[in-house]
This record gives sequence, C-alpha cells and structure tokens, in this order.
Amino acid sequence: MPSPLWTPSPDRVRAATITRYVGSLGGKFASYADLWRWSVEDRAAFWRSILEFGEVRSSTPWEKLVENPDAMPGARWFVGARFNFAENLLRRRDAHPAVVFQGETGPARVLAYSELYDQVSRLARTLRRLDIRPGDRIGAFLPNIPEAIAAMLAAASVGAVWSSCSPDFGIKGVLDRFGQIAPRVLFTADGYRYGGKTFDSLERIAGILRELPSVEKVVVVPYVSERPNLAPVPGAVLWNDFLAPAAGPIDFEQLPFDHPLYVLYSSGTTGVPKCIVHGAGGTLLQHIKELWLHTDVTAESRIFYFTTCGWMMWNWLASSLTAGATVLLYDGSPFHPDPAVLWRFAQEQRMTVFGTSAKYLAALEKEGVKPGRDFDLSALRTVCSTGSPLSVESFEFVYRDIKKDVCLSSISGGTDIVSCFALGNPTLPVYAGELQCRGLGMKVDVFDGDGRSVRGQRGELVCTAPFVSMPVFFWGDPDGEKYRAAYFDRYPGVWHHGDFAEITEHDGLVITGRSDATLKPGGIRIGTADIYRQVEGVPEVLDSLVIGQDWEGDQRIVLFVKMRPGLKLTDEVAARIRKTIRENASPRHVPAKILAVADIPYTISGKKVELAVRDVIHGRPVLNRDALANPQALDLYRDLPELRNVHTS
Repeated sequence: MPSPLWTPSPDRVRAATITRYVGSLGGKFASYADLWRWSVEDRAAFWRSILEFGEVRSSTPWEKLVENPDAMPGARWFVGARFNFAENLLRRRDAHPAVVFQGETGPARVLAYSELYDQVSRLARTLRRLDIRPGDRIGAFLPNIPEAIAAMLAAASVGAVWSSCSPDFGIKGVLDRFGQIAPRVLFTADGYRYGGKTFDSLERIAGILRELPSVEKVVVVPYVSERPNLAPVPGAVLWNDFLAPAAGPIDFEQLPFDHPLYVLYSSGTTGVPKCIVHGAGGTLLQHIKELWLHTDVTAESRIFYFTTCGWMMWNWLASSLTAGATVLLYDGSPFHPDPAVLWRFAQEQRMTVFGTSAKYLAALEKEGVKPGRDFDLSALRTVCSTGSPLSVESFEFVYRDIKKDVCLSSISGGTDIVSCFALGNPTLPVYAGELQCRGLGMKVDVFDGDGRSVRGQRGELVCTAPFVSMPVFFWGDPDGEKYRAAYFDRYPGVWHHGDFAEITEHDGLVITGRSDATLKPGGIRIGTADIYRQVEGVPEVLDSLVIGQDWEGDQRIVLFVKMRPGLKLTDEVAARIRKTIRENASPRHVPAKILAVADIPYTISGKKVELAVRDVIHGRPVLNRDALANPQALDLYRDLPELRNVHTS
C-alpha cells in the first residue's frame, strides 16, 4: 500500500470543524467511513443535522423533512420551511473583513461585513423600488469584484434568481444564456483587465441589449475608468447612482426551501447550454457541509479560489460567508506580470485556503515556480484543486514546492450540482492522485457498463440516492425531459455524472476524465487523464489534448501537443513521448498520431474541450464556440491533412 503524502497531526484532527460536528452527533462514529455510511443511509437525519449544526435561520420550520425520499429525480427536502439564502450569508455584521479584492492594478480593497450588509441593503431597496419580485431573473456580466457578491446577495434577499457570465464571453455566448432566462436587470462593469490589457464591456453590452428586450435596467460598475462613457448603453445608470440613498434593516424575503436561487449553465460546447436551476436551500446546506466540514472553513479563515463569475466555484466561494470567513477575490491573469502573482497575494493576505485548477498547478510546475521557497505561506492550511483531474505529479509538486504541511483537496462535482461528489477532509491522509473521500450525504458509487457496482476498476461515476442540491429543474424544460435525459437515461433512477472514476483501497476516488471523452481503441476504455499525465512530464511540451478519431471501423488515438516557445515537435521528441506513454501507462495508450498545434482550446472555466475538437476533426459543427476562452483555436484542427492519410504511424 503506498504511503500518504500528508497525514494530519492529532492537534489538527482535534481542532477540525468536522470533529466538532461528529461530537455534536454524540461521537458515535469510529471512522470517516462509518460517518459517510450513516450519512447516505439515513439521509434525512444527516441533512437535518447539517441544518442544525449550520444554525440555518428560517422563519417557518419544515413540516416534512423529505417527501418521496427515494425518488431520483423527485425527492423534496424540508417541505414547508421558509427562509432566505442571503440572510444566512449576512449573519455577521461587524468590522471583520468580509471581502478582500485585488486586481491587476491598484491596491487591495477591503469590505467589512457591516459595509457589505449596508451595500446589500441599499441595492435591495432599489430592486424593490423597481418591483423586482421573487422568481424574476437578474443577470450579471461582471469581473470577479466585490460588487458581484453584493449584487448577488441583494438579488437573493428579494427572492430574485441570479445568473452570471464572465465578461470575456462574446455576445452570442451571453445571448445563448441570458436569452433563455430573460433577466429584468443586468449588472455589468465598464470593462475588465487581463494580462496587462484593458477590455471594454459596454460595446458588447450594447450588442447584447439589442437582442435582449427583457432588460429594463442596466447598472454599470466603474472598474477600468472612474468616469465611464455610458453613451453606448442608453438609459444605463452607474453603480453609486443605483444604490438607495441610505441603508437600513434588510427585508429578507422568506421563501420555500427549493425556491430558485441560481441559474448556472452547462459548457455549451456541443449545443445551446442547458440552464440549470438550483434551489436556495439545497445550495446552502451543501455549501455549509462542504466548506465547514470538508474544507474546515471557519470565521478566521481567509479563503481564495481563482475563478470567474461564470464558474460555479464563484458561487461556492461566496458561500464561505456562512462561516463568517474572509473571502479573497482576484481578477486578472494568474500569470501577469509573472507566474508568482497569486502567491504574492497569498502571502500579503495571510491566505489559509488557496483554490485553483489542476491546469494552473501543472502550468506552475512547468514554469519552475516554487512558492514555498519564495513566499511566506505559514498561514496556508489547505490547497484545493478542481476543473480536471489532478495528476500524481501535481500532487507531488504541491508537497515539494508549495508546502509540506497542507491538506491538498482535489475536489470534483460541477455546475450540475453546484457542489461536489468527492472532496477533501482535514482529518484524513492524502494519497497521490486521489480525492480523499466521497462527500457526506452523497451516495457515490462506480458502475460498470451493465450498471453493477465495481471496486478496484474504472467505471462510471454515479450517485444512487437523492441529495439536496440536485437541480430544481432546467429552464425551458416544462416536462423535465431534458433534465431526465441529462442524468438518468443511462441508469434509470441513478444519477449518471459522466466522469470515469475508480474507488481506491483507501476509499478515496480517482477521476480520470469525462467518460464521454473516453478513448476506446479496440474497444478498450482509456481515460484521457492517463495520457495527459505522461505527456505533461515531457519538458518540451507546454500543453496537450487527446481525442479518439473514428478510423477504419475502429478508433485511433490522436495526440495534439502545444510546444514551448521556440521549440518544434521533432521525430526525437515524438518518439520520447510515445516511449514515456508506453512505459508508464500501457502500449494501448500510445497515440497513433502526434501532431503539433499552436493552441489548445479551453472553456472559459479552464477545461479542455476534447469533444469540440473531436467534432471538428469529424466534420461536425461546434454549436457554441462562444463558450470557449479561445474559440479561434478550433480552426487549427480543421482539415488537417495528417488525419486524412491512410498511413498510421
């Protein structure tokens, strides 16, 4: 059995919030495995315990804890309860920092809990004056700035449904999303900064409004200019002018447990994105569980996640306010003016939780950055990673070059559940390449193709029992047909997530990529992460993408590599890539073709888009290029002569 990379000290285990939580249950569980088993078998008691441990405020108690407890979909939780999501994030109202923001330029901005409450109060008063009612939609086209959190909380306080897009989306990408939900109010900034450049947002807003007649009011945050020119957006109002003149006690709208809170969107790289509606109660309980218990966020935590407002990790991060923690926001490039910029931020802010993507950690190692050597990270207790599988090498990089005594929490879930299926645990050891545990209350399993539970082998990640943060519904899907097709067609009554996974001997989880992007040469299922792990170790290669190409009645593996600046894909490098894959994965993993490309396409949330490239290779349309951070990269894969050759190397 391999040795763990990290084991928590007895003091850390004793001090962890999850230990206190177990104590509140009577301390009857001898291990996390026992606790998890109880949480998924007696789900009603478990979720009630989270409601009580999290001291959730509600004006009306629930009448029925769970209705249709085994229906998936169809279970309803805390029926009859009425509460407000924003009220539970704004319980603290003192001078403690609620939000600290840092952009590419200028000093850090600090917003105390009392100041955040007042700002939300003034926004909410204006929204009520505009007759914004429960269920109305409010959209945001904002950078990751404090005003985004304040506007979200104001929307939630009056019962409106919040939905946000990152400001680097194109007009079509925004319309594909907001055009489906018809927001009445739209928050935007005048622009944003990235990589030392300033980008205008108001010209795009003007184009969006021409196709979005539902918008009655546009609110502009002056971010890149003190006096933005509002001429392109007639009728727009500046942020300060939109705020009510004075703050006061917020009239938090009391709403049902499953009242819509957020609309999040699928990536949309294979069609118009699905509008996934999440309920306020399920989101709140899931995030309390994940942040308090699995991430050990407390009132003294200073938690950071590198994200945009278009990724569900932004919603997750904002919920840290439930613990009275300080939320650290950064907007800009993580590599400008140099690759160490986020670690300077970590040092300056005494960061306790650093959240990022697997892609960022791999790129950091490639750049030779050693944060633990160059910065004071004595306050850092947890590193979180998500977005794609974290390689064994990246695990080792964190403990070698960032910090030895840190809980590395590789977490996995997604937009579909605005939370996680598997995550970290500050009381468990960390093993290279593994997510520490399945989440409490999440009856996660791995099925083979016939729907049988398997151990020690890879299969489909599923959840076999209802949980509180399942989507309430999909927007524009009145009979639920799209909802059921998205998750329940493969295994009726069982949530099929679309990840390729394995439960380990430590009862942890290994995720090897999206199962719908799984390679199947000769009918053998191969996860793309197995290949990425080997290719990333080749020093000449900066990035890579792998797909399966239909070929002579079968499938062959094609690997695309982005070389480091000034380097070329030579026969010697290609041979070394094949040798590395063959020796460290298997001969079946070796690509039939290795081709150099100038760029690798990613979604705006930082995920490689294997399926979109595969569609391009096969001459199929990519229906929503605006969902990509760099849509022009797809053109590099069109009509490649090497993929029309009969010869396969």
